[in-house]
Amino acid sequence: MAEPRRDETIGGRDLSTAALAHANESVEQELVENREDDRDLRASVENHINTGISQPSETEEQAALFSQDESKQLYAKWDAIQVGFVDEPRQAVERADSLVAGAMKRLAEVFAEERARLEGQWDRGDNVSTEELRLALRRYRAFFGRLLSV
Repeated sequence: MAEPRRDETIGGRDLSTAALAHANESVEQELVENREDDRDLRASVENHINTGISQPSETEEQAALFSQDESKQLYAKWDAIQVGFVDEPRQAVERADSLVAGAMKRLAEVFAEERARLEGQWDRGDNVSTEELRLALRRYRAFFGRLLSV
C-alpha cells in the first residue's frame, strides 16, 4: 500500500500539510481546555474536602441542570413547602422528600435524553462532532463535580 502524498485524501479527509496542521492545533486546543476543566473540577473538590466550603468553578456554574422554567417551578414548590412547615412540619418533610425525588428523576431523564440523542446519531451512522461530544463530556464533568462537592 502506497504512502499518501501530502496533497491526497483518505476517506474524504484532506491530508494537506495545512489541513494536518489545523487538525493538530484543534486537538491541542481541546486537550488544553480539557486539562483546564479537570483542574477546575479537582480544585473545587479539593477545596471542599480541605475547607468544607463548596466553591463551584466557572464551568460548573454555567452548566444549568434544568431549564429556566423547570428551575422556577421547582423553586416555587420548595418555597411552598417551606411556608407549610410552620403549620404541618411532618407533611412539609414528606413533600420535600417527594420534590427532591422528582427532581432527581427529572435530572436522570435529562441525561438519558442526551445519551439517547447521541446514541441515535451513532446508530444512524451520523458522525457526531468531537465538539458535541466534548460539550456532553463537560456537562457530565460539571455535574459530577457538583455531586462530589455537595
